Amino acid sequence: MSRLSSFPAGLRTGLLLTVCALALTGCLDELRERAEAKNVLEKSKKEEVYTGRVLQPAKPVPAQDGLANYSTGGSYAPTQSADEQPVYQQEQNTEHYLDFDDNPVKLTLDDPVSTFSVDVDTVSFSNVRRILMAGGLPPKDAVRAEEMINYFDYDYAKPADKETPFAVSTEVAPTPWNPDTYLVQVGISGYDISDAERPPANLVFLIDVSGSMNDPDKLPLLINAFKLMVAQLTAKDHVSIVVYAGAAGVVLQPTPGNEKNQIVSALTQLSAGGSTAGGQGIELAYAMAKQNFQKDGINRVILATDGDFNVGVTDFEMLKDIIERQRESGIELTTLGFGGGNYNEALLEQLADVGNGNAFYIDTLNEARKVLVDELSSTLFTIAKDVKIQVEFNPAVVAEYRLIGYENRQLKREDFKNDKVDAGEIGAGTTVTAIYEVVLVGSEGALVDPLRYSGQTEQPKGDADAAEFAYVSIRYKLPGEDTSKLIQQPLMKSEFVGKTLAGASADLRFAAAVAAFAQLLRGGEYLKDFDYADVIKLAQGAKGPDLFGYRGEFIQMVQLAAATGS
Repeated sequence: MSRLSSFPAGLRTGLLLTVCALALTGCLDELRERAEAKNVLEKSKKEEVYTGRVLQPAKPVPAQDGLANYSTGGSYAPTQSADEQPVYQQEQNTEHYLDFDDNPVKLTLDDPVSTFSVDVDTVSFSNVRRILMAGGLPPKDAVRAEEMINYFDYDYAKPADKETPFAVSTEVAPTPWNPDTYLVQVGISGYDISDAERPPANLVFLIDVSGSMNDPDKLPLLINAFKLMVAQLTAKDHVSIVVYAGAAGVVLQPTPGNEKNQIVSALTQLSAGGSTAGGQGIELAYAMAKQNFQKDGINRVILATDGDFNVGVTDFEMLKDIIERQRESGIELTTLGFGGGNYNEALLEQLADVGNGNAFYIDTLNEARKVLVDELSSTLFTIAKDVKIQVEFNPAVVAEYRLIGYENRQLKREDFKNDKVDAGEIGAGTTVTAIYEVVLVGSEGALVDPLRYSGQTEQPKGDADAAEFAYVSIRYKLPGEDTSKLIQQPLMKSEFVGKTLAGASADLRFAAAVAAFAQLLRGGEYLKDFDYADVIKLAQGAKGPDLFGYRGEFIQMVQLAAATGS
């Protein structure tokens, strides 16, 4: 106030009026959001939606499309027995994956900068496991190397404090499948929090109860998965349940996490039947999340479905637009995929991406325990958002490079500095790994021939005095902030000196085995004669303590693929 008094009276009045106007605008925006959320909830109570079914809070309505007696604030009581409900039949495999090609080899002289968004999703690994366990080989586009690699935790250095949410680790080793190239591993490790440190969570379970969810590995597995998660919640947390089939409704109003019997009771009474109006369910779930928003807590919608949206808003881009508009409210989206035959991975991945969240595929109850129990903090609590990585390679040292995976996470060079460009989020305790295969200047491993008319008709000799071979830059935003922060770290040429594969860390060797397996499943264009047996041998030598058995399970998956593909 003493500083303000030094201004002329007229200016002081103007400044005070401006501050008051800004405060009033903020209050009006908050009231408007709450009013919009209330309107969506009221609409779900009294309007006809898609199937003509009316959701009434006062009296039960006949069971229809799998929504038996859903009413806002009411409970779920099926009016049809399982024998009376129509049986959903999947007549053909309609699983949908995004089409993509492997990253090409880049000539450093022409394109020295690699820019991409981080990816902490693990969908690909558990979905590939499901397909292998069923006796098949996965479609090529179901295999994304970065999601296979990032399924596993790696023992990277932890950040010194929470001011910088993650630490960066790098390592170099000869490539297992090509003695003339090297692997460069860039690892990020986020700070972790204890259960006691986790902020209060405002969670909305958005559950698909359409007919396609009637298989044992869909709705029944989904219910048991959420039961595991509910067991971890406390009185500070709140859970709401929204369901959708031909219409959408609220099964459970916000309920404290310690009232587990009430939450579990609402889950166990769900049954499947009818078509899938996912778009309206998404809007209703966000309305519930807004109505019970935790200002300093976790606000998240958890969408559990096979992704088969076939009624109402079904267009990919329109569904993504719905989520993108909602993310500005501070509510994040996690997607949990279930089942097969009609599993729409492409949609669920994209919805999680635009919803500032993460995507998982739940094929077993053990996977549900991993995601919703063991890694609950990383699943729910975001420590950094819009995380982008940019690596500039020194053409005096590195002749060629290729990034293994992250094909659908590529960004333009100018996107790196643009804070308006969306990127991936990192949860508490999460590790993220990126692997490049690089060819040093003068190596016999170069794949790109010199150009006749470029003035350089032979491979460059390199610079013996160069100290750095690359420069890593990472941009991120802290939760609630709109301006990114920057971490930069040079990578020294000396890291190549005297390196052997046997002398590399177990983490790098195991990550290399996973990267090779993913590439084999996609055709193995760059693997020469490296085969499944080589992957198994490499992984077995790098398995380490394997506390939860995930690395041993990976070796079994490679063995299944070898037997199926032979």
